[in-house]
Amino acid sequence: MDADFKAFRQKLLERVDIVDLIGRHVALKRAGKDYKACCPFHNEKTPSFTVSPSGQFYHCFGCQAHGNAIDFLMQHAGLGFIEAVEELAREVGLEVPRPAGAQAQAKQGEKAAQRSLTETMALAARFYRRCLKTAPAAIDYLKRRGLSGEIAARFGLGYAPDDWQALAAVFPNYDAAALVECGLVIDHESGRRYDRFRDRIMFPILDGRSQVIGFGGRILGAGEPKYLNSPETPLFDKGRELYGLPQARAALRREDAVLVVEGYMDVVALAQHGIKHVVATLGTATTPAQAQKLLRLAGQVIFCFDGDAAGRKAAWRALEACLEFLGDDQSVGFLFLPAEHDPDSFVRAEGADALRALIAQPVPLSEFLLRGLKQKVGKQVGLDTAEGRAQLLHAAKPLLQRLAAPLLRSQIVRALAHVVALAPAEVESQCQLAPQARRRPPPPLRTRSLAISPQRPLLEAVLRQPQRAARLPIDLIDTTGEDGRLLQAIHDAIVHGDLAAGNSAALLEHFRGSEHEAALGAMLAMLSEEEVDAAEEEQVFIDALARLHQAALKAEIDALTAKARRTALSEEELQRYRRLLQLRAGTARPV
Repeated sequence: MDADFKAFRQKLLERVDIVDLIGRHVALKRAGKDYKACCPFHNEKTPSFTVSPSGQFYHCFGCQAHGNAIDFLMQHAGLGFIEAVEELAREVGLEVPRPAGAQAQAKQGEKAAQRSLTETMALAARFYRRCLKTAPAAIDYLKRRGLSGEIAARFGLGYAPDDWQALAAVFPNYDAAALVECGLVIDHESGRRYDRFRDRIMFPILDGRSQVIGFGGRILGAGEPKYLNSPETPLFDKGRELYGLPQARAALRREDAVLVVEGYMDVVALAQHGIKHVVATLGTATTPAQAQKLLRLAGQVIFCFDGDAAGRKAAWRALEACLEFLGDDQSVGFLFLPAEHDPDSFVRAEGADALRALIAQPVPLSEFLLRGLKQKVGKQVGLDTAEGRAQLLHAAKPLLQRLAAPLLRSQIVRALAHVVALAPAEVESQCQLAPQARRRPPPPLRTRSLAISPQRPLLEAVLRQPQRAARLPIDLIDTTGEDGRLLQAIHDAIVHGDLAAGNSAALLEHFRGSEHEAALGAMLAMLSEEEVDAAEEEQVFIDALARLHQAALKAEIDALTAKARRTALSEEELQRYRRLLQLRAGTARPV
């Protein structure tokens, strides 16, 4: 059971994204390859809390708190170890292994209990998918929109029958309160209950755990509203969610960019044409919560809107939502389509390459901001007057105060100063811009002395990439000290397949409760403070291996030399001695 539970925890951590998990509780901001924030475990004004996506590990340089996703739930939410594992398992849809008796009791309890809201939504989604297979009109509609069965299946598209109580077929207890709580049915004031969605193509809305939390329904024929969304429920907060995110996540990481559109069909249609790094804002103006999530997902965020007045108004709302979360290593851009097109119609009419060309050249946030301010003020009074320039500066003030990226803010201030005929320092003063705090320079790349013991650089290189442990000549490792014992333990875990994921989170979890836990946590925390070039680190590892072999070579030569002083060496020992001397001199290849 313990081995099974340990393996399950490794599998669990492979499924969890620690940036998403911590980002729900802490306002993370991108800082190079990592994310930073003020530590949630102690009071501080300067961010010292770092989250590593590659290592799936967090560390606070102030209070020294560190760990993986399980540790974060234990420290932040006050959960016990088992409770934290169970909470993460629920989020990613895994079942915690239990002894047979306990598992049977748990299943009986689940059957006796009322279905959870999540289970209710999952049942409804499966019902709608089944209904689509027997709905010729709905299938014909999707085909006319150019969608394949593969794409429909990928996004879980379904069909709500043209029936007032179609859900009664899957929910025998049609009067259950959960149906109202999930927004699937409506209780009319007359006392009659009926399905919210009827005769509509159904777009399931998934959360970060790929669980159905809401629906968008597109009417097949004429009628209003054309799109009908789930109401706000305990599961669904449309101001915080993004449609298509689970399906787009792999493409977002690959592209390090996200294209934001307004409609469900836009997301699905673009995916059909191979443009997969796309999400939608669920038909509402972009909220700060969505902007923060978008800027955690990728280094470049591009908002794609119609080119009409409504589209430009939506783009401006998106700009405002992004300001306080934008970092200097990120970019936000805006793409405006011709007035007669939305992304769906444009890609069908002009093709994917034409849209990719537009995506490659969005209007930068800085340009859109200044252009928007000029247009707004220019309608009222010309910028060639003192009054117009004063109004422009007045309109820019709250936006500049919210802009979090210090270098970008400086660039915009310079451009604005040119327009309003003031010095940049005067613009900063008039807009009451607080001086941006200087960021601490990154620590210099470490240089290593060749005189250092081979055990520590080997261990540090292995902790950065645990798979390196499989390359260790383990018979040459000195296990009399903690470094050597830890190298031996990591090597054994890797070669025996007990440690599949090669990151800090997996290491911490594998050695939880072992003699190595404290030392390992301290070393991982120390390494997280350093920036080491990947190529340099690999060379350090190779050099340390070479020193290990040289030390072993010298020890064997010294032992044979000492023996030769006492007594004659055997023929076999003489051959070995000559061979070792050649190896040390570099005139023979090792075998």
